[in-house]
Amino acid sequence: MDHPGADDAHRIGPYALLGRQSTVGGGEVFAARTDEGRLVTVTIVRPELAADPGFRDRFRVAVEAARTLSGAFLAPVVDADADAPVPWLATEFTAGLPLRQAVDRHGPLSEPALRMLADGLARALAALHAAGTVHGEVSPDSVLLTMDGPRITALGIVGATGSPAPAPTDDMFDLGSTVLFAASGGEPDTDALPVSLREVIGGCRYPEPPDRPTAEQLVDYLRHQNLPALKGSWLPPAVTADMAAAAAAVGSASAGGSGRGPFPPPPVIAAGTGVSRRKLIIGLAGGAAVLGGSAAALAFSGDSSPASDGRAGGSGSTARRTSPSGGRSTSASSASPSSTDGPEAIVLAGPDAAKAWSGAGKHAPKCLEASDKVVMVVTDTATSFLDATTGKSVFSPLNPTVFLGTSGDRYPTAYADGVFYLLCDTPSQSGLVAAFDASSGKVKWATEMADVDPGGGSDAPVYISHYVAVAGNTVYVCGSLLETSGSDSTESPTSGYIRAYNAATGKRLWQVKGTDINNVLVPPTGSHLLATSSVPGKPGHVQMIDAGRRGARGWKVSVRDASSYYSTGWPLTCYAAGLFLFGGGNGDTLFAVDAATGSEKWHQRFDAKNGDQVRIGTPFSSLDGATVYVPVGSDLAAMATADGTIQWVATLDGASDIGISNAFNASSRLSGRSAQCSADTVFATDTAKTLWAIDAATGRARWKYRDPGQPDWGFLWTVGGDHVFIASHLTLTAIAAHAR
Repeated sequence: MDHPGADDAHRIGPYALLGRQSTVGGGEVFAARTDEGRLVTVTIVRPELAADPGFRDRFRVAVEAARTLSGAFLAPVVDADADAPVPWLATEFTAGLPLRQAVDRHGPLSEPALRMLADGLARALAALHAAGTVHGEVSPDSVLLTMDGPRITALGIVGATGSPAPAPTDDMFDLGSTVLFAASGGEPDTDALPVSLREVIGGCRYPEPPDRPTAEQLVDYLRHQNLPALKGSWLPPAVTADMAAAAAAVGSASAGGSGRGPFPPPPVIAAGTGVSRRKLIIGLAGGAAVLGGSAAALAFSGDSSPASDGRAGGSGSTARRTSPSGGRSTSASSASPSSTDGPEAIVLAGPDAAKAWSGAGKHAPKCLEASDKVVMVVTDTATSFLDATTGKSVFSPLNPTVFLGTSGDRYPTAYADGVFYLLCDTPSQSGLVAAFDASSGKVKWATEMADVDPGGGSDAPVYISHYVAVAGNTVYVCGSLLETSGSDSTESPTSGYIRAYNAATGKRLWQVKGTDINNVLVPPTGSHLLATSSVPGKPGHVQMIDAGRRGARGWKVSVRDASSYYSTGWPLTCYAAGLFLFGGGNGDTLFAVDAATGSEKWHQRFDAKNGDQVRIGTPFSSLDGATVYVPVGSDLAAMATADGTIQWVATLDGASDIGISNAFNASSRLSGRSAQCSADTVFATDTAKTLWAIDAATGRARWKYRDPGQPDWGFLWTVGGDHVFIASHLTLTAIAAHAR
């Protein structure tokens, strides 16, 4: 174990070297012990690096910065000597196994372990970057796997090796490469990444540094996936056995680290700082974009073979009561099987669905939209159009792409009256809203949306697009404002915005913004929009936005328990037959009010069958608006829009009996749409990764389609005509509503 600078007793400084752990770009890493028996990890700088005239000064500065750092995924600096014959650095010892060694011995990590790896590394880098320093060589050799999560080692050394010094964006590229190594086991095969990580880890590895997410944005992105917490060890038994053996070799009493759980709780992140696409800020110039071309490879080709309180703001607003009341109350004791004054619940059961067609492509879909004739498939490389009945390509692919695709707070596609709409980027432009003719696949128009207001100054908020929607002649882009001044907090109201564009030309018509706009519901017809807003722990509001008056505020009502309206993203409300519907009360009551005036028509309260309070899910309506569907616990209740009468109740397998874990959480997290309807069928997914086709008239299942390969949080799917289209990794599957 001889090493330059170490004495005959294999010491360096006050430490006895016990065993080599790994090699990093700046030196070699050893387990070591003080004379008093304290274990540390020592990194010894390579002699040729120490001979660099400027290295010691950079190393000294880097060490002083590292001493101030703390974090669950950083190895704290305890000692260093920049003036020794060979400089060295000592950090707190943590029993673990270098990532490279673990993967070389035992193969790629599982999806849950990869998510923990990415999250831990991002949190460590966020702490580093916030302190104004960088690591410089995040790699499989500088990352240690421990029972409590990953640790970044060699702080203060590799960050001092670069000339010029590395940047935080370099750390993010290295993070992406490290996670990719752990997923693929060696060769950088992006297809080895799980769907839950593929888009954001790919973003870390973008060639242009400004296109990469920051460490804080990566943490926020992973946190907002709301994936189930991992129980037990996050690493496989073979790896933990190696960790125990390595710890025993250096005399550690235990490989268990601090004895905490597999992952510490996430830090509080300022609201509105999540990743939304490659660039948060782009040029202010708007205008038409050039789309199209044949450079992008065809994304999919099907085989076409069947596989068996207040007065509202704005001029002319109507005074409203502070809470919905005075209308017909149809309070039912439950929508579950234990109900005594409602229909008996139907436990869904049905045959497996017969596929109309199934096809595989080279790139996983990021989002889908469909008409009765065409399916638009958008990946991170191209936009393709497929025949809805065969799965065959019908038009030449175009070059618009999406970065993050569909998620719980983002839905970048829409379809209406023969036109597809998409929030997208091209190789030359970012932040576009584009329209495509569904009969030809050609671009009708494309407009670049300014991400900041002209003349807004350096602290101007950034516009983050969440979804696009269409009503009549108007296209709406809705989203949130990211405050660059750093004044946001989880206790502050979130600002949102609505932008209106001419559906025929793409010309901007008007824009409104404010803290009273968190989520926006755009009905398919009419000129009344519905906005919700809330601050945690305070009553929220539901407010009409009058599109006919260029976004003037209309009536407003208070919502006592509005926690579900705080998050930005897809609306948590519904429109049907001239009524707006939304959750209120204690989260257990559905209110129906006149869209134009806000006057209550009826409300329906639900109780869980076990007596606990429920929180209803996002309501949705039939295509004709005559029926409203609302998830309640593990049930789906169909209600007459006219008066709230419950028509039928269906119970989905795989769902919890508690309302807050209702059957539609899995679907809404991914697509932002709780469920979808065709003319006579309700499609809904449950937490067992099953898609159900339910007869809208009877509430009985026509068929079920289970896909264990789907991500933990649900399906990526859409409905067009009488078919449902499901993306599963690289495969797109079509099923007819009446499939047998």
